[in-house]
Amino acid sequence: MTTVAQPSSQEVYLLPLTDSGAPDVPGTYIYLPPPKEQSPYVVRFLVEGTSSICRKGSLWVNIPAKGEPFKRDKYHEYKLTPDFNRCTEIDIPIHTAGAYAFYTTYSPLPAFSTSSVDPPKPTRTATYYIDVCPKLTVKKSFMPIDSLIVFSVISKFMGKYPDNWDKHLHGISQRGYNMVHFTPLMMRGDSNSPYSIYDQHHFDKTSFPNGEKDVARMVKKMEEEYNMLAMTDVVWNHTANNSKWLEYHPEAGYTVETAPWLKPALVLDTALLKYSKDLRSLGQPIDIKSIDDLLKIMEGVKTHVLGACRLWEFYVLDVERDTKATVQAWSEGQATFPDNSFSGLGDRGLDEVKDWPLKKKADWCIENGLLGGDRFGERFRRRIDPATGAGLLSALFGRFDTTTTDTPDKRAAHGTIYRILEEINLQYYREYDADTAEIMEQLFNRIKYCRLDDNGPKMGPITDKSPLIESYFTRLPLNDVTKKHNPEALALVNNGWVWAADAMKDNAGWKSRAYLRREVIVWGDCVKLRYGDGPHDNPFLWDFIAKYTRLMAKYFHGFRIDNCHSTPIHLAEYMLDQARQVNPNLFVAAELFSGSEEMDYKFVMRLGLCALIREGMQAWSTQELSRLVHRHGGRPVGSFEVDEVMNAENTEKAIENGVPAELAATHEVIHKIKQSPVHALFMDCTHDNETPAQKRDARDTLSSAALVAMCACATGSVMGFDEVYPKLIELVHEKRLYSSAYSTGAPVKGEAGEGGIGGIKKILNEIHVLMGKEEYDETFIHHDHEYITVHRVHPKSRKGYFLIAHTAFPGYGNGNGGFPTTNLPGTQAKLIGAWNLEVDTSDSVKLAAIEDTTTLRGLPSHTKNLEGVKVESSGNSTNITIPDFFPPGSIALFETSVPSAEHAEGLDKFVTRGAAAAFEGCDLSDLNFILYRCDPEEKDASDGKDGTYNIPGHGNLVYAGLQGWWSVLQDIVNDNNLGHPVCQHLREGQWALDYCVNRLEKASSKRLYHRIKPVAIWLKERFDAIRKIPSFLLPRYFAMVIQTAYNAAYDRSIELMGDNVQQGQPFLKSLALVSIQVTGYMNNTSLWPEKKVASMAAGLPHFSYDWARCWGRDICISARGLYMGTGRFADAKEHILAFASVLKHGMIPNLLSSGKLPRYNSRDSIWWFLQNVQDYTKIVPDGITLLQEKTKRRFLPYDDTWFPDTDKRAYSKSSTIEDVIQEALQRHASGMDFREYNAGPDLDSQMKSEGFNIKIWTDWETGMIFGGNQFNCGTWMDKMGESVRAGSKGVPGTPRDGAAVEITGMLYSTLAWVDQLRQEGKYKYDGVSIDGGDKIVSFKDWAAKIKANFEKNYYIPLDASKDSEYDVNTSIINRRGIYKDLYRSGKEYEDYQLRPNFPVAMSVAPDLFDPEHALHALSMADKVLLGPQGMATLDPSDLNYRGYYNNAEDSDNFHTAKGRNYHQGPEWVWPTGFFLRALLKFDLMRRETPAERVESYQQVTKRLAGCMKAIKESPWAGLTELTNKDGAFCGDSCPTQSWSASCIIDLFQDAREYEIKEADQ
Repeated sequence: MTTVAQPSSQEVYLLPLTDSGAPDVPGTYIYLPPPKEQSPYVVRFLVEGTSSICRKGSLWVNIPAKGEPFKRDKYHEYKLTPDFNRCTEIDIPIHTAGAYAFYTTYSPLPAFSTSSVDPPKPTRTATYYIDVCPKLTVKKSFMPIDSLIVFSVISKFMGKYPDNWDKHLHGISQRGYNMVHFTPLMMRGDSNSPYSIYDQHHFDKTSFPNGEKDVARMVKKMEEEYNMLAMTDVVWNHTANNSKWLEYHPEAGYTVETAPWLKPALVLDTALLKYSKDLRSLGQPIDIKSIDDLLKIMEGVKTHVLGACRLWEFYVLDVERDTKATVQAWSEGQATFPDNSFSGLGDRGLDEVKDWPLKKKADWCIENGLLGGDRFGERFRRRIDPATGAGLLSALFGRFDTTTTDTPDKRAAHGTIYRILEEINLQYYREYDADTAEIMEQLFNRIKYCRLDDNGPKMGPITDKSPLIESYFTRLPLNDVTKKHNPEALALVNNGWVWAADAMKDNAGWKSRAYLRREVIVWGDCVKLRYGDGPHDNPFLWDFIAKYTRLMAKYFHGFRIDNCHSTPIHLAEYMLDQARQVNPNLFVAAELFSGSEEMDYKFVMRLGLCALIREGMQAWSTQELSRLVHRHGGRPVGSFEVDEVMNAENTEKAIENGVPAELAATHEVIHKIKQSPVHALFMDCTHDNETPAQKRDARDTLSSAALVAMCACATGSVMGFDEVYPKLIELVHEKRLYSSAYSTGAPVKGEAGEGGIGGIKKILNEIHVLMGKEEYDETFIHHDHEYITVHRVHPKSRKGYFLIAHTAFPGYGNGNGGFPTTNLPGTQAKLIGAWNLEVDTSDSVKLAAIEDTTTLRGLPSHTKNLEGVKVESSGNSTNITIPDFFPPGSIALFETSVPSAEHAEGLDKFVTRGAAAAFEGCDLSDLNFILYRCDPEEKDASDGKDGTYNIPGHGNLVYAGLQGWWSVLQDIVNDNNLGHPVCQHLREGQWALDYCVNRLEKASSKRLYHRIKPVAIWLKERFDAIRKIPSFLLPRYFAMVIQTAYNAAYDRSIELMGDNVQQGQPFLKSLALVSIQVTGYMNNTSLWPEKKVASMAAGLPHFSYDWARCWGRDICISARGLYMGTGRFADAKEHILAFASVLKHGMIPNLLSSGKLPRYNSRDSIWWFLQNVQDYTKIVPDGITLLQEKTKRRFLPYDDTWFPDTDKRAYSKSSTIEDVIQEALQRHASGMDFREYNAGPDLDSQMKSEGFNIKIWTDWETGMIFGGNQFNCGTWMDKMGESVRAGSKGVPGTPRDGAAVEITGMLYSTLAWVDQLRQEGKYKYDGVSIDGGDKIVSFKDWAAKIKANFEKNYYIPLDASKDSEYDVNTSIINRRGIYKDLYRSGKEYEDYQLRPNFPVAMSVAPDLFDPEHALHALSMADKVLLGPQGMATLDPSDLNYRGYYNNAEDSDNFHTAKGRNYHQGPEWVWPTGFFLRALLKFDLMRRETPAERVESYQQVTKRLAGCMKAIKESPWAGLTELTNKDGAFCGDSCPTQSWSASCIIDLFQDAREYEIKEADQ
């Protein structure tokens, strides 16, 4: 495993990257906790094998090293070293909080080509973000973000500093708040709004006479005496309209000089202001009393504003100007013809232009000659390039030439271009009309709101100070400073916001017309600041605001980004970097209303925002309030746990490796990066919200406060909420000061009392802090009419708090709302308290509070204790009944626990420990039973009594063992899908627990599976422990137990495999597990008639039992990968001996049937067998000794006599494997001609009589073996036609008679191998005898004949001129540059079909092939046959191609009825392995440099993507038998097939052998 050295670390966060370099984590949002000072955690990047990004690839990360300052543009490079067999791990330690980024650079993989291609240009992935949460501390005590309770104050209402401020801050602290949010404390502008900052570098002198010293003192006192942190707004988007520094630097704003596209907006704004002044003189109403008055004014706008300022001139062309210029250019010979502008003309050429309609001519001019269309700006900015216009005139009239008598008519040309330009203007006038309609609509609505609407400010008469409409521009005063500037630089755009606007779009930028169309809701006291694309665009402004930002970070622990949705994101990023240089642990929240969650994520990820401000008072009903609480409440109760399970294994492994037990728990703690929502700072009320007394019912103050306090996020409130202020404080014009019953300097007790809800809020805040610090992050929320209940618990201890809140929205009355008794199953509850809020809301009292001239004060109110809440225990459960008097605004709060979850060592720990020890004695057959067993296998093991488990609403699991459960649970756990039918089933009863335990207990009682007993005991003990917990928790703990057991079984499985698997990448391990999946004991079948051994199933579930389990061909294809490639050498040997024992006719059977009724009808199986023996001798240590192993023979050697397995002759003779090999070769050399035993419908009901005749012979001219006929199908493509209706019964889909290319390849491979052994003295035979024994042919000579004839007989030349050099029929060739599938078959055209069989020959006998021919043929297969997972079994261009297999179809279609097209197009997966082996083998032959060789591996890796994805997603945890066209699902495919997985393992085996060979060189 390639690993960059890892620093000492306790915690590891896994960050896998996809093939394209993106983070492979849910949602791609990475939000990590604060690092610990003494032991930073690491982010572990995981990159698979030869992923695309590994090609000349580098990972770039800007996470700073310890002690290194963060610089956003300083990226550290980590080289990505490709390794086909392993993953690359790169560990990056995290020392400080921040918003970090990473990306990868690499050279994209070129398309596969047999010739040299230009390498693609290096590329860079998108930038991805890693946000690390800040670590907040108060007096060195850690304060998690979710424990924050922020209290917002408007600083100008705090009174005299320090006396009044100290009293207020003391009272805030006494109520349990731990952070105070101050609106901006800087010098304010003329409007006196805190958000209209006059001087960003100086604090308000009124509040802080000593400036920074006072602020420093206050913040220090807050932390040291009041245990509170300080937070302030940062306002980057705008400045006060009277900021003095603007006069020196008007370029800091948007002016006509810096943003010329705003000229029409300024002209319109100026005209509106003039119209407002002239209303009286124009006879218009100046005090709007009705819609009629407003409509009169709007009519005047059309004439005196839009008409007077001639706004259309900013849209249209000046027709006279452009006509004159165009005609002049034409007459002076200055015409140009833009490239391709007249392309596509017909035979008449330019004459066609004369017939164009006027609109087409106009469009041509716009497309080819429009100038000034990039943005708005000057009047008549849009114009047509005269030379281009002249080009059109030349096409229409010819070139202007005064030397000829045929001079074109200038007047006609003038008229023509004039009309064309007027046509162009039509669309621009339509554009103008649309914008003016919007202007009129916006003006009407805004004036109506401000002057007429009941919910508006009712601004009264129109005056100079209160004009008809707000100005969109601040006009700087003319003085000695400003007169030095261009006058056009003195009108600056005011700031504002646009409803539902794109947060990434600059509303004053050149792409927006919001200011022209009057879409901006403007703040007249603020100038919008212009930052451009970066500091280079406005150096003064960036430096000035950066200094301000650093000043804020110097004193404050947190920022609230004001108006974040209108703040350029690159600016916010830069300024936060500045702030974090001063304080890396800065808490950053934002006021962000982007309109979409996706956009929220963009801001959060890029800026590293800790929270977005969300407002409880936005809820208009109990239901909506419930939704908000649910959104911010935390994970659902009973949520699934992943990390605990993973780290249980790591702890046990550490102990096994000699780490002391006391250190093992902290050896290495692995975390999966979980999906994270956008975190919230959830405020019960903000300074922008109407109060409960305004919007709801004043009594709702208490219930809202309690509901917000129960949420698992940062929460907050505002001064006046606890005090029950009667209405929203007007931020700008209000001048009164705060008052509060809690700002007297006296302690606030956590109890009911006068003056608001402060005493109860203290209790709620204390509980919120406790739950946040101790990570009570699971919540259950229930809404019932006007009630909301919230139960928040700790995920491990199960201790929690339960709230019943009766909301107080208007119209509820005073009753208890009929709330029923609440049952808390399996939970004990203790009442903390129940309270209600009473408020005097009489009109006179409200009026007195509102009209108080000096003081902001609340309505008379008090909280009261409520009696009569009943808490009754029933076993481990609790029933809670509220009293009859529980009016709106009441709450009841309880402390809860779950006794059954209180285990001595913690239930989570208990259920996730000890599994490794329980599994340590299991062997691979035990693991087959524990992990797998499909339904037929499970029924076989239980005498038909038990099958796989059925879950109502879901169906049967695919396996009875742990994989069956984990395949379903894996997604449930990852998605935290507590609503899945599995979870509902577990909540309803414990049948699943019984099933899992019972099957293991039954199995462990049998001698065959006695090693399973410790596992059965472990599982029972864990399930017994969780049986007692409440049913709503059972899904969580069941999943933990199953995952723990599954992981332990997985680890034990890998432990029993070879080193290559143990050290291999996850994909290889998944493939290796298929060997366990398909190999197990069966009662109804075995490899031997009387001996019970574990046998391989060809596939599950279709080929899992009885006679259908063991197929000679399938097992021999699969054994190299599943057994030899995984280190399961004993299993490989057992299967080889078993099939050697049944050799007959020189063949091994297609169907083994335990050796009782073997069927000999597959011509290719013996060659797969012999290849298998060869592989064993080469892969297995001392594998050559296999040749001398003896096996008892089911039939007599060299004797075709059939007798039953009970006959005394059966197994009476023995042969060595060496002898078996020789017998097979000799029988094929001599030739065979026999009829199958028991031929007829009892043996095969579909086959015609001729199909039972088997004939095989060797052509000694070529050395090749031929066989078969048109009525049987003796290779793997063995589908027999079955449909009487379609007339295909007994007609094979693919007879493949003649010399199949893969058989020829394996024949040659076998001959070359035994000849080599003979030369080494390891094989006693020299050759075979022919002609009745009169002639001996050596293996070497036989192999030589094949090699001499192979290319000639199988290759179809790319160049037709070379056909004479090969044995081809030119008239039949469909595709060139490939290898024939067959040689001399019964249908000649079938020889020439492109199928995926030739790569088999290439893999086992590469020296038969011309490398150049081979590579081209492989490239053709790559283009034509390769699908997402499998290889098309026939060239799609072939007339017989049918890509969709449906075995149930019984139509009239001869080709597809009853699935006859099984091998005529559908994409089989196992050939993919051989194709990729051949591709790798031949591609490496031409590669000379290490980089080139890496490319070969990457080409292969790229083509494995579909299989990698499939095995991850398949509930069967395997690779399917086949897919339909283009990888489409095939319902009749075996969902996990032995050879599909095995042949991919073969590829890894080859790669490992190449790796070893290269290392030795």
